[in-house]
Amino acid sequence: MDLLTLQKKKDDCRTWKNVEPWFEQLKKLSEIKNNDFDIDYGDWFSVGKKEDLSEEEYELIVQTAKTLIPWRKGPFKIFGLEIDSEWQSNIKYNLIRPHFNLKDKVVADIGCNNGYYMFRMLEDKPKRLVGFDPAPLTLHQFEFVNHFVKSDITYEMLGVEHLEYYNHKFDFIFMLGVLYHRPDPVGTLKSLARGLNSKGEILIDTFMIDGEDEICLTPNKRYSKIPNIYFIPTISALTNWLSRAGFEDMEVIATTVTSSEEQRKTPWSFDQSLEDFLDPNDRTKTIEGYPAPKRVYMKARKIQ
Repeated sequence: MDLLTLQKKKDDCRTWKNVEPWFEQLKKLSEIKNNDFDIDYGDWFSVGKKEDLSEEEYELIVQTAKTLIPWRKGPFKIFGLEIDSEWQSNIKYNLIRPHFNLKDKVVADIGCNNGYYMFRMLEDKPKRLVGFDPAPLTLHQFEFVNHFVKSDITYEMLGVEHLEYYNHKFDFIFMLGVLYHRPDPVGTLKSLARGLNSKGEILIDTFMIDGEDEICLTPNKRYSKIPNIYFIPTISALTNWLSRAGFEDMEVIATTVTSSEEQRKTPWSFDQSLEDFLDPNDRTKTIEGYPAPKRVYMKARKIQ
Protein backbone atom coordinates (compact mmCIF):
# COMPACT_ATOMS: atom_id res chain seq x y z
CA MET A 1 0.00 0.00 0.00
CA ASP A 2 1.35 3.42 -1.01
CA LEU A 3 0.91 5.40 2.20
CA LEU A 4 2.81 8.40 0.86
CA THR A 5 0.16 8.92 -1.83
CA LEU A 6 -2.61 8.56 0.73
CA GLN A 7 -0.89 10.96 3.12
CA LYS A 8 -0.68 13.54 0.33
CA LYS A 9 -4.47 13.76 0.59
CA LYS A 10 -3.96 16.06 3.57
CA ASP A 11 -2.43 18.65 1.27
CA ASP A 12 -4.62 17.93 -1.74
CA CYS A 13 -7.87 18.41 0.19
CA ARG A 14 -7.02 22.07 0.84
CA THR A 15 -8.08 22.86 -2.73
CA TRP A 16 -11.43 21.05 -2.59
CA LYS A 17 -14.33 23.42 -3.09
CA ASN A 18 -15.90 22.70 0.31
CA VAL A 19 -12.58 22.61 2.18
CA GLU A 20 -10.78 25.66 0.78
CA PRO A 21 -12.78 28.18 2.90
CA TRP A 22 -11.68 26.38 6.10
CA PHE A 23 -8.04 26.42 5.02
CA GLU A 24 -8.16 30.07 3.96
CA GLN A 25 -9.68 31.00 7.32
CA LEU A 26 -6.98 29.11 9.21
CA LYS A 27 -4.25 30.96 7.34
CA LYS A 28 -5.53 34.21 8.85
CA LEU A 29 -4.47 32.97 12.29
CA SER A 30 -0.91 33.94 11.36
CA GLU A 31 -2.04 37.50 12.16
CA ILE A 32 -2.10 36.53 15.85
CA LYS A 33 1.27 36.60 17.56
CA ASN A 34 1.83 32.99 18.55
CA ASN A 35 3.10 33.25 22.11
CA ASP A 36 3.29 30.46 24.68
CA PHE A 37 -0.28 30.57 25.96
CA ASP A 38 -1.48 28.89 29.16
CA ILE A 39 -3.06 25.46 28.69
CA ASP A 40 -5.63 23.80 30.94
CA TYR A 41 -6.03 20.05 30.42
CA GLY A 42 -9.39 19.91 32.24
CA ASP A 43 -12.87 19.00 31.01
CA TRP A 44 -12.95 22.14 28.88
CA PHE A 45 -9.60 21.79 27.13
CA SER A 46 -8.46 25.40 27.22
CA VAL A 47 -5.72 27.48 25.68
CA GLY A 48 -5.10 31.14 26.41
CA LYS A 49 -7.32 33.83 27.91
CA LYS A 50 -9.36 36.53 26.22
CA GLU A 51 -7.10 39.21 27.67
CA ASP A 52 -4.16 37.65 25.78
CA LEU A 53 -5.64 39.03 22.56
CA SER A 54 -6.72 42.32 21.09
CA GLU A 55 -10.41 42.73 20.28
CA GLU A 56 -9.66 42.20 16.59
CA GLU A 57 -7.68 39.03 17.31
CA TYR A 58 -10.45 37.67 19.52
CA GLU A 59 -13.04 38.30 16.79
CA LEU A 60 -10.81 36.38 14.38
CA ILE A 61 -10.85 33.43 16.80
CA VAL A 62 -14.65 33.58 16.98
CA GLN A 63 -15.00 33.79 13.20
CA THR A 64 -12.61 30.90 12.62
CA ALA A 65 -14.31 28.63 15.17
CA LYS A 66 -17.73 29.37 13.64
CA THR A 67 -16.42 28.68 10.14
CA LEU A 68 -15.55 25.16 11.35
CA ILE A 69 -19.04 24.27 12.68
CA PRO A 70 -20.21 21.56 13.37
CA TRP A 71 -18.02 20.67 16.35
CA ARG A 72 -18.95 17.15 17.40
CA LYS A 73 -16.23 16.50 20.00
CA GLY A 74 -15.08 18.75 22.82
CA PRO A 75 -15.64 20.95 24.72
CA PHE A 76 -12.92 23.52 24.05
CA LYS A 77 -12.29 26.96 25.45
CA ILE A 78 -10.11 28.98 23.09
CA PHE A 79 -9.08 32.34 24.54
CA GLY A 80 -12.25 32.31 26.61
CA LEU A 81 -14.50 31.35 23.67
CA GLU A 82 -16.53 28.31 24.78
CA ILE A 83 -16.99 25.83 21.94
CA ASP A 84 -19.77 23.69 23.40
CA SER A 85 -19.61 20.60 21.20
CA GLU A 86 -22.43 18.13 20.57
CA TRP A 87 -20.61 15.44 22.57
CA GLN A 88 -19.36 16.23 26.04
CA SER A 89 -16.30 14.09 25.40
CA ASN A 90 -14.92 14.85 28.85
CA ILE A 91 -17.46 12.36 30.25
CA LYS A 92 -15.98 9.52 28.20
CA TYR A 93 -12.41 10.62 28.81
CA ASN A 94 -12.86 10.86 32.56
CA LEU A 95 -14.41 7.39 32.55
CA ILE A 96 -11.46 5.73 30.82
CA ARG A 97 -8.67 7.90 32.25
CA PRO A 98 -7.94 5.72 35.33
CA HIS A 99 -7.37 2.70 33.07
CA PHE A 100 -4.25 3.67 31.13
CA ASN A 101 -0.74 5.04 31.59
CA LEU A 102 0.69 6.64 28.46
CA LYS A 103 3.97 8.03 29.80
CA ASP A 104 6.77 7.51 27.26
CA LYS A 105 4.52 5.33 25.08
CA VAL A 106 3.83 5.54 21.35
CA VAL A 107 0.07 6.10 21.14
CA ALA A 108 -2.53 6.11 18.35
CA ASP A 109 -6.10 7.39 18.43
CA ILE A 110 -8.11 5.79 15.63
CA GLY A 111 -11.06 7.93 14.59
CA CYS A 112 -9.57 10.84 16.53
CA ASN A 113 -12.05 13.44 15.20
CA ASN A 114 -10.69 16.90 16.09
CA GLY A 115 -8.15 15.57 18.58
CA TYR A 116 -9.93 16.40 21.84
CA TYR A 117 -8.79 13.15 23.48
CA MET A 118 -5.23 13.55 22.21
CA PHE A 119 -5.01 17.09 23.55
CA ARG A 120 -6.10 15.73 26.93
CA MET A 121 -3.52 12.91 26.64
CA LEU A 122 -0.67 15.41 26.32
CA GLU A 123 -0.78 15.76 30.09
CA ASP A 124 0.39 12.12 30.36
CA LYS A 125 3.56 12.90 28.40
CA PRO A 126 3.47 10.09 25.82
CA LYS A 127 6.52 9.62 23.64
CA ARG A 128 4.46 10.14 20.48
CA LEU A 129 0.81 10.78 19.65
CA VAL A 130 -0.70 10.00 16.24
CA GLY A 131 -4.33 10.56 15.29
CA PHE A 132 -6.02 8.75 12.40
CA ASP A 133 -9.15 10.27 10.81
CA PRO A 134 -9.91 10.82 7.11
CA ALA A 135 -12.33 13.76 7.60
CA PRO A 136 -11.09 17.16 6.33
CA LEU A 137 -13.31 19.21 8.67
CA THR A 138 -11.96 17.62 11.83
CA LEU A 139 -8.41 17.98 10.50
CA HIS A 140 -8.94 21.73 10.28
CA GLN A 141 -10.55 21.88 13.71
CA PHE A 142 -7.49 20.11 15.08
CA GLU A 143 -5.16 22.52 13.30
CA PHE A 144 -7.12 25.50 14.65
CA VAL A 145 -6.60 24.36 18.25
CA ASN A 146 -3.08 23.09 17.72
CA HIS A 147 -1.99 26.38 16.14
CA PHE A 148 -1.96 27.75 19.70
CA VAL A 149 -1.19 24.56 21.65
CA LYS A 150 1.85 23.93 19.42
CA SER A 151 1.96 20.22 20.24
CA ASP A 152 3.89 17.67 18.18
CA ILE A 153 0.79 15.51 17.66
CA THR A 154 0.71 13.97 14.17
CA TYR A 155 -2.69 14.01 12.45
CA GLU A 156 -3.03 11.50 9.61
CA MET A 157 -5.97 11.53 7.19
CA LEU A 158 -5.96 7.75 7.28
CA GLY A 159 -8.30 5.06 8.58
CA VAL A 160 -7.92 1.94 10.68
CA GLU A 161 -7.36 -0.07 7.50
CA HIS A 162 -4.05 1.78 6.99
CA LEU A 163 -2.74 1.18 10.51
CA GLU A 164 -0.81 -2.01 9.80
CA TYR A 165 1.03 -0.31 6.91
CA TYR A 166 2.06 2.72 8.96
CA ASN A 167 5.76 3.52 9.32
CA HIS A 168 5.91 2.39 12.95
CA LYS A 169 3.89 0.37 15.45
CA PHE A 170 2.24 1.51 18.66
CA ASP A 171 2.33 0.61 22.35
CA PHE A 172 -1.25 1.71 23.00
CA ILE A 173 -4.17 2.23 20.61
CA PHE A 174 -7.48 3.91 21.35
CA MET A 175 -10.45 3.26 19.07
CA LEU A 176 -13.47 5.01 20.53
CA GLY A 177 -16.77 4.85 18.70
CA VAL A 178 -15.47 3.30 15.47
CA LEU A 179 -15.98 -0.48 15.54
CA TYR A 180 -19.73 -0.38 14.79
CA HIS A 181 -18.99 1.61 11.62
CA ARG A 182 -16.90 -1.25 10.20
CA PRO A 183 -18.55 -4.03 8.15
CA ASP A 184 -15.83 -6.50 9.24
CA PRO A 185 -15.37 -6.05 13.01
CA VAL A 186 -13.01 -8.99 13.50
CA GLY A 187 -10.89 -7.86 10.56
CA THR A 188 -10.78 -4.36 12.06
CA LEU A 189 -9.60 -5.72 15.41
CA LYS A 190 -6.95 -7.77 13.61
CA SER A 191 -5.73 -4.53 12.02
CA LEU A 192 -5.35 -3.08 15.51
CA ALA A 193 -3.36 -6.13 16.59
CA ARG A 194 -1.05 -5.85 13.58
CA GLY A 195 -0.48 -2.17 14.39
CA LEU A 196 0.68 -2.93 17.96
CA ASN A 197 4.08 -3.70 19.36
CA SER A 198 4.43 -6.99 21.24
CA LYS A 199 2.11 -7.01 24.27
CA GLY A 200 0.67 -3.67 23.20
CA GLU A 201 -2.75 -2.66 24.49
CA ILE A 202 -5.98 -1.35 23.06
CA LEU A 203 -8.90 0.47 24.63
CA ILE A 204 -12.10 0.52 22.61
CA ASP A 205 -15.71 1.43 23.05
CA THR A 206 -18.61 0.31 20.91
CA PHE A 207 -22.38 0.02 20.94
CA MET A 208 -23.60 -3.12 22.71
CA ILE A 209 -26.81 -5.02 23.37
CA ASP A 210 -27.71 -6.79 26.59
CA GLY A 211 -27.68 -10.57 26.82
CA GLU A 212 -25.53 -13.54 27.75
CA ASP A 213 -25.56 -15.17 24.32
CA GLU A 214 -22.72 -14.68 21.85
CA ILE A 215 -24.84 -12.78 19.33
CA CYS A 216 -25.12 -9.32 17.80
CA LEU A 217 -27.77 -7.00 16.40
CA THR A 218 -27.52 -6.20 12.68
CA PRO A 219 -29.67 -3.11 12.11
CA ASN A 220 -31.64 -2.74 8.89
CA LYS A 221 -30.47 0.43 7.08
CA ARG A 222 -30.22 2.74 10.11
CA TYR A 223 -29.67 2.63 13.86
CA SER A 224 -30.56 5.75 15.85
CA LYS A 225 -30.76 7.51 12.44
CA ILE A 226 -27.12 6.56 11.72
CA PRO A 227 -26.81 4.81 8.33
CA ASN A 228 -23.45 3.01 8.64
CA ILE A 229 -23.95 0.85 11.74
CA TYR A 230 -23.25 -2.81 10.96
CA PHE A 231 -22.93 -5.00 14.07
CA ILE A 232 -23.86 -4.34 17.70
CA PRO A 233 -22.62 -7.23 19.87
CA THR A 234 -23.27 -8.54 23.33
CA ILE A 235 -20.22 -8.35 25.58
CA SER A 236 -19.75 -12.10 25.09
CA ALA A 237 -19.70 -11.69 21.32
CA LEU A 238 -17.27 -8.77 21.53
CA THR A 239 -14.99 -10.84 23.77
CA ASN A 240 -15.00 -13.59 21.14
CA TRP A 241 -14.17 -11.08 18.40
CA LEU A 242 -11.19 -9.84 20.40
CA SER A 243 -9.99 -13.38 21.06
CA ARG A 244 -10.21 -14.29 17.37
CA ALA A 245 -8.30 -11.12 16.50
CA GLY A 246 -5.35 -12.08 18.73
CA PHE A 247 -6.06 -10.39 22.06
CA GLU A 248 -6.09 -11.61 25.65
CA ASP A 249 -6.70 -10.21 29.13
CA MET A 250 -10.00 -8.64 28.06
CA GLU A 251 -11.31 -6.28 30.74
CA VAL A 252 -14.71 -4.60 30.75
CA ILE A 253 -14.10 -1.11 32.11
CA ALA A 254 -17.72 0.05 32.08
CA THR A 255 -21.06 -0.07 30.33
CA THR A 256 -23.04 3.13 29.92
CA VAL A 257 -26.34 4.31 28.47
CA THR A 258 -25.89 7.39 26.30
CA SER A 259 -27.71 10.33 27.89
CA SER A 260 -28.70 13.83 26.78
CA GLU A 261 -26.10 15.12 29.23
CA GLU A 262 -23.38 13.54 27.08
CA GLN A 263 -24.86 14.09 23.60
CA ARG A 264 -27.16 17.00 22.73
CA LYS A 265 -27.76 19.85 20.31
CA THR A 266 -25.81 23.06 20.84
CA PRO A 267 -25.26 26.20 18.72
CA TRP A 268 -21.93 24.64 17.73
CA SER A 269 -23.33 21.35 16.39
CA PHE A 270 -25.91 19.86 14.05
CA ASP A 271 -29.59 20.73 14.37
CA GLN A 272 -30.41 17.17 15.54
CA SER A 273 -28.89 15.02 18.26
CA LEU A 274 -29.73 12.19 20.64
CA GLU A 275 -33.19 13.43 21.62
CA ASP A 276 -34.18 13.30 17.93
CA PHE A 277 -32.79 9.79 17.49
CA LEU A 278 -34.92 8.10 20.17
CA ASP A 279 -38.58 7.03 20.15
CA PRO A 280 -40.45 10.04 21.57
CA ASN A 281 -42.86 7.69 23.37
CA ASP A 282 -40.24 5.26 24.71
CA ARG A 283 -36.76 6.61 25.34
CA THR A 284 -35.43 3.08 25.86
CA LYS A 285 -35.73 2.55 22.09
CA THR A 286 -34.29 4.21 19.02
CA ILE A 287 -36.59 5.85 16.50
CA GLU A 288 -36.37 2.58 14.53
CA GLY A 289 -37.46 0.47 17.51
CA TYR A 290 -34.06 -0.97 18.47
CA PRO A 291 -32.65 -0.80 22.03
CA ALA A 292 -31.41 2.74 22.76
CA PRO A 293 -27.65 3.31 22.46
CA LYS A 294 -25.60 1.61 25.16
CA ARG A 295 -21.82 1.37 25.16
CA VAL A 296 -19.24 -1.03 26.48
CA TYR A 297 -15.68 0.08 27.19
CA MET A 298 -13.14 -2.69 26.96
CA LYS A 299 -9.38 -2.98 27.30
CA ALA A 300 -7.29 -5.86 25.91
CA ARG A 301 -3.68 -6.88 25.34
CA LYS A 302 -2.08 -8.29 22.20
CA ILE A 303 -1.11 -11.93 22.75
CA GLN A 304 2.37 -11.63 21.19
